[in-house]
Amino acid sequence: MLDALFVNWNVHPEIFRIGGFALRWYSLLFVGGFILGWYIFRWFFRREGIKEELLDSLLYTLLIGTIVGARLGHCLFYQPDYYLGSWEGFLEIFMPWKGGLASHGGTIMLFICMWWYARKYGPKNHFDLTWLLDHLCIAVSFAACFIRLGNLFNSEIYGDVTTLPWGFIFQLRGETEPKHPTQLYEAGTYLLLGLSLLALYAKKLDKVYRGTFIGIFFIVCFGGRFLIEFIKEPQVAFEEGMTLNMGQSLSIPFVLLGIGFLVYAFTKKLPARAVKQ
Repeated sequence: MLDALFVNWNVHPEIFRIGGFALRWYSLLFVGGFILGWYIFRWFFRREGIKEELLDSLLYTLLIGTIVGARLGHCLFYQPDYYLGSWEGFLEIFMPWKGGLASHGGTIMLFICMWWYARKYGPKNHFDLTWLLDHLCIAVSFAACFIRLGNLFNSEIYGDVTTLPWGFIFQLRGETEPKHPTQLYEAGTYLLLGLSLLALYAKKLDKVYRGTFIGIFFIVCFGGRFLIEFIKEPQVAFEEGMTLNMGQSLSIPFVLLGIGFLVYAFTKKLPARAVKQ
């Protein structure tokens, strides 16, 4: 009787295919996260008096930075021997459609892109890097939720065997035992984080300090990721037998960075709102 409670997951990653073109759930959710983020940022800009024409350049910067960073992160953090070991592997670095994106790499590249964006547009529009990160992390929370749901539709990045009644049997991957749906655990974490940060922004913007939002985001997002990794299956062979896997090792610096942002926020006590000079 207990087996009947398990979820037999056999959803095809493709929504439909016409000839050589296929629309995948992952792609739809990935793009959907950016579209939602654009509307969230439009609200931010309108509320704080930032020029809306800056939104398009911000969207392009975020989209390119996320894809490039996440792809490089996977190639360099998880399979450097393959991607740097031959010309064939090296050329596949430039083929993200073949699979392999790492959120830690995307986060690092977003940092670099937002630093550039803040230097280019910030001085004339009354914001700096920390202000940008404070607002970006709210939109990113929802985008990360969408991406993890995309991973679920791809039947990838799931957990160890579980006896819990909500375990998923990922039939597409040949699994016969229920596994932890860690994609849903992470998606739920990011959704709650995004809603909490959005509520804090809506109700307490003038009462919190700059750096508070990104500090909370890093601590909760990567702290949650660190804990969930304990019940994930190894993504690559070298992780087997490791006390901490690659995802956990890469999460620790971000949690510490989040603490650093909170220290900065309560030390500098700068307003979270964009302030015109």
